[in-house]
Amino acid sequence: MAALFNLLSDSTCDFSVDDSTRMGVTILPFTYTEAGKEGGGFHGIDDQFQERTPHEFYEAIRNGATPMTSQPSQLVFEEAFRAALDTGLPSVLFCITSGLSGGYNGAVTALDRLKEELGRDDLPIYIVDCGVTSTGQYLLVEEAARMREAGATAREVYDWALEARYNVRVLFMVDSLETLHRGGRIPKSVALVAGALDAKPLLNFNLDGTLGIVGVTRGRAKGMKKLVRFYAENHGDDYPPVVAIGNADCPEDLERLRTMLLEEDPTVRVLTSNIGPTIGCHVGPGMLSCVCWGPDRRQDKARGRVKGVRQG
Repeated sequence: MAALFNLLSDSTCDFSVDDSTRMGVTILPFTYTEAGKEGGGFHGIDDQFQERTPHEFYEAIRNGATPMTSQPSQLVFEEAFRAALDTGLPSVLFCITSGLSGGYNGAVTALDRLKEELGRDDLPIYIVDCGVTSTGQYLLVEEAARMREAGATAREVYDWALEARYNVRVLFMVDSLETLHRGGRIPKSVALVAGALDAKPLLNFNLDGTLGIVGVTRGRAKGMKKLVRFYAENHGDDYPPVVAIGNADCPEDLERLRTMLLEEDPTVRVLTSNIGPTIGCHVGPGMLSCVCWGPDRRQDKARGRVKGVRQG
């Protein structure tokens, strides 16, 4: 079936080149660089690991690189929108949660400028604030591509996404909170406490799209068991049997987690991805994530507590 609309996402969806090609998704890249370093330090474009492999990227961080990220420029957004309009088809753009980045607001501003320039308020371009990012955004964009293939319109997918983002259940484990603190995503006091405990923090997304720490675990093996339990207790028969897992240069753990999830639920469709450079700059090597469809997060009775996550 011919595409009914253009599907775009910023690079924080953590698609591989094969993913974006197979699903027909245009990726708008973030960039990363080390400020104040001679020659620009460790820098590059979030090009879906074409210039560097995941191991090369994360090994540089292990060896002391401290890159920060920049969202797509106004020019990048405007050029993408002009190219989309030239196709004669409407478009839907998925953006990283506005709780962590200005990317969504930058896209909206670029679209408003284009509307003013063209003298049109009805440009058929819809922009989604995902409310999540990384593997959670992967799950949203992957389902949007499936809906497009089934014949859904741009407006239908946009309206769906504004509700479906609250059904995305995310839990991820990091080795350390230091990189998240350095990027301003986690308070220093929280990072220091987690480091002192030698614990592996477990995080999710709050309703406002910011990060929340919902637990800790002693060791990665226990952490993976918690990720599996999280899936088991948050996924239900009313939701698609699919789980997305991502890894930041820990492919053996990813394969182990995949096996554990299939043992828990042999019917589940498992999607896997590498945590890309943009998110990787903030979480560091070792992140492991588990994302599934579940009940509307707005109906959670206990804010900051996640089903399937217990201490220890």
